[in-house]
Amino acid sequence: MKEYEKEDIKVIWESSKCIHSGICAKGLSKVFKPKERPWIQTENASKEDIISQVNQCPSGALSIK
Repeated sequence: MKEYEKEDIKVIWESSKCIHSGICAKGLSKVFKPKERPWIQTENASKEDIISQVNQCPSGALSIK
């Protein structure tokens, strides 16, 4: 499990749950960049946009804390 901070939230990524649907990268490519490290770059979008995209993760691999 990895955590990526943005203001008062944390984006949680649990790689073991990921089904690699690509919805995160297709929906918010300026934040979710699978070919880069770190692959989640929270500085590139608003907290609200990130939360909205994370909520679309079909596997639950991405979540907000």
